[in-house]
Amino acid sequence: MNPLNHVAIIMDGNGRWGLKYKNSRKAGHKEGINTVEKIIKETIKNKIQYLTLFAFSTENWKRPNKEINYLFNLLETFLEKKIDDFHREEIKLKIIGTKKFSKKLNKLLNNAEKKTCNNKKLQINLALNYGSKSEILNSLKKMNKKRESVNEKNLIKYLYTKDIPDPDLLIRTGNTKRLSNFLLWQLAYSEIFFENKLWPAFNEYDYNKIIKRYKKVKRNFGNV
Repeated sequence: MNPLNHVAIIMDGNGRWGLKYKNSRKAGHKEGINTVEKIIKETIKNKIQYLTLFAFSTENWKRPNKEINYLFNLLETFLEKKIDDFHREEIKLKIIGTKKFSKKLNKLLNNAEKKTCNNKKLQINLALNYGSKSEILNSLKKMNKKRESVNEKNLIKYLYTKDIPDPDLLIRTGNTKRLSNFLLWQLAYSEIFFENKLWPAFNEYDYNKIIKRYKKVKRNFGNV
């Protein structure tokens, strides 16, 4: 059976779920938070060390301002309510992406990272204002600025995920089959599972079913 150390998830379908069942995209985003909590608990039960969640992309700024503000308010509330619980449960929170938010949200994010930085049970990497193409370009620019050789080792050390093992498994919910500029470098050899269910409808059973399927996959990494 394949070892599973790192799961990455594109949490797609909140808005569509909200419109379908509550006639409100906001309701879908709110319900999606409940799914996040369930999946975090299940990740700990499965003794997985890293969980990376794609929460807000660099392209998501194209959405209506009201929806963006609602999303960030949800995140602020989540951090205010849950960060002490994370700390007690030995969960580390790391933000990957560029912190260009309100002073309040930036402060909450920084405090959450600082408070949980030594925790070991689970590391949650929250991708906020994240785009993989810009991440790779920024890494190349830093290499050039320091006049370092262009090679894989040097590029990796400037990625947001420099101290994090690449995902073994990527899950995307929402019946959409694309990567959407997420961890393009890091997903080179990840097993990818596309789930038809929208994120708020995704549950522990669905998660464990995918984990079981992943563990049975023959992984060659270019070998035979």
